[in-house]
Amino acid sequence: MLVKQSKDGILVNIKIVPNSSKNDIVLEDEFVKVKITAQPIEGKANKALIEFLSKKFKIPKTSIEIVKGETNKEKTLFFKTDDTEKQNLILSSLTKG
Repeated sequence: MLVKQSKDGILVNIKIVPNSSKNDIVLEDEFVKVKITAQPIEGKANKALIEFLSKKFKIPKTSIEIVKGETNKEKTLFFKTDDTEKQNLILSSLTKG
């Protein structure tokens, strides 16, 4: 399962790609790949990931939580928002179609 929506927010499985040339979201068949320019040292990539997604979806950094995979390339993120418009923006950006 890639994306799971609830009234409190959205749970998303992603694969992080640190040391990329630019921050970007790439939709693959099995997962969402998030490219981050930061290196995976001392949590820098995680921090950059949250900053990038926070700016992209215009939600506070405190509303994005890594619930699983803190030290792993495959992560489960929770976007905490009950704003339907924001949920729809996140869903449309992270799913094909």
